[in-house]
Amino acid sequence: MSLDDRLDTLKSKHETLEHEIENEERRPHPDEIHLHELKKQKLLLKDEIVGISS
Repeated sequence: MSLDDRLDTLKSKHETLEHEIENEERRPHPDEIHLHELKKQKLLLKDEIVGISS
């Protein structure tokens, strides 16, 4: 897998997590533990994206 392919995959996963976070936050009683885990995963992906991009 090339770096560009890896970067595209990571960006896609990051976007998916963003949608999951938005959906969870819209719920009347969001699951804070699940929300925290989603945000943690998103941050890890962002760090990896930045690492590859630089």
